[in-house]
Amino acid sequence: MAYDKIIPLRARLDHCLDYVLNEEKSSLSYALTYAENPEKSRQLVTGVNCQARTAFQEMQATKRRWDKKGGILGYHIIHSYAPGEVTPEQAHAAGVEFARRLLGDRYEAVVSTHLDREHYHCHIVFNSVSFMDGKKYRSDFESYFGQVRGTSNAVSRDYGLSIIHPQGQGKHYAQWDAESRGGATVTGLIRQDIDAAIQEGFTFDTFLAALRRQGYAVKYGADVKHTAVRPPGAQRFFRLDSLGDGYTEADVRARLTAIRRGEAQEQPQPVQRPIPRRQRRYTVQGGRLPERRPQKLHGFRALYVSYLYLLGVRRPRGKRQYPFPIRAEVTKLHRYQRQMKLLQTYRIDTEQQLAMLESAFQAEIDALTEQRKELYQQKRAGEDVTSEIESINQELRRLRGQLKTCGQIAADIPRIRAQAETCHAQARREKEDREKNLAANRESRPDRHFGPVR
Repeated sequence: MAYDKIIPLRARLDHCLDYVLNEEKSSLSYALTYAENPEKSRQLVTGVNCQARTAFQEMQATKRRWDKKGGILGYHIIHSYAPGEVTPEQAHAAGVEFARRLLGDRYEAVVSTHLDREHYHCHIVFNSVSFMDGKKYRSDFESYFGQVRGTSNAVSRDYGLSIIHPQGQGKHYAQWDAESRGGATVTGLIRQDIDAAIQEGFTFDTFLAALRRQGYAVKYGADVKHTAVRPPGAQRFFRLDSLGDGYTEADVRARLTAIRRGEAQEQPQPVQRPIPRRQRRYTVQGGRLPERRPQKLHGFRALYVSYLYLLGVRRPRGKRQYPFPIRAEVTKLHRYQRQMKLLQTYRIDTEQQLAMLESAFQAEIDALTEQRKELYQQKRAGEDVTSEIESINQELRRLRGQLKTCGQIAADIPRIRAQAETCHAQARREKEDREKNLAANRESRPDRHFGPVR
């Protein structure tokens, strides 16, 4: 049974090629060097549509020829076998055949079978640009399940190996991660809106009408094979059959039938928010302890705190119903909380401060990279510097994560500002409407006049 993992390579190409021990496959040159690592205990290397030792140069020449040097530079597939299932030669032969069938005569690739683990595994690194027509390889759900996994299973059958049978429906990693942590997901928000529409509806047509009033677009009719809905502001439709038990078209119709018959319906359990504990106050002789006045935030930090409040992180949202695109932002809470933590740690409030912090992180990364080069040279000379290298690698992972978060902040700030302004504008409109209603009610009341006292 072969298990496949594909990693897009996006980093710069001018990083040093002697990066051989750290298993962070973050650039094309790193991955090629790691795959051809001569320090692995045993390995088998084969070039596909290129020479293994000159693969990097040939891939670069292809990119220059077709003028496609940016974007995703290549892909790294880890093709693993179960322990004891294959011999080294069988593992390598199956890996090379898998690469030939997947990439054909279009992409340069290097296949290296590493035998330093209990499970033999092939590292397949290939160019993102085809040397035949300059087209770039597209990696998505369809290509993975239809091409990568399908080709892997076909090769495994030919070599008499077990194959992977899919269980259930695949999920995007963000959705799986949010569900595993108990967080909100887009499909979860859609299910909440469907629950509300079912309570408003009496028949399936009135149910769809209730969804349309919420701003949903609906695909339904004699010419539509699967009923689907698209939330307001979303780019794609979601089939009811993909939302889980209780939300397929048949399940929705059954729930509506139960409502018409007057049968009790199980309502979804609301999210239980912890009740904040009341802080205790301690007094000392001579009066209370002096209270520290809360710090007033400005700039980016104030924007993030306000936005997290709108999303209901620090307090319940109450009964106000924000537009679906803003409600869908709840699925990114983990990302925004991580960004807020960085802003608060380094007290970043402006774009200039954020740019200075990025430069500082990059300078630290460059310095540690140079220091690690020297340690690699010492290691080749026979010195034991493994612990020092691992310590630097851990610090580099932390710094690269912080640098990535800075880039995400710069990209997310415009959208957060726009979403926050939308929420504030809606709140202002609701406040104005309430004030108008109160004024109209006061004017409509009959005046109470009492006659003079005699």
